[in-house]
Amino acid sequence: MKTRIASLAAAAALTVSAVVATAAPASADSVPGNANQFYAYCSVDLLGVPLSCTETDAAHASHVCQYVVTGVGLGLDCIQR
Repeated sequence: MKTRIASLAAAAALTVSAVVATAAPASADSVPGNANQFYAYCSVDLLGVPLSCTETDAAHASHVCQYVVTGVGLGLDCIQR
């Protein structure tokens, strides 16, 4: 049982890492007035949760994102524009 919980936690951490890697804001436009937020284009699932975010410029952005610290590591917090 402990092994199963550990493997689920590892899978969740890898998923969060993959999402963060696809939305690294190195070349993204920063949101004016807030250096921690950046523009991104995200696909959205049926529940409205942003998936597969990639950095973009302000003209092509669907979401505004920022990094947040979660219980499993670094994650993204995105809101729709």
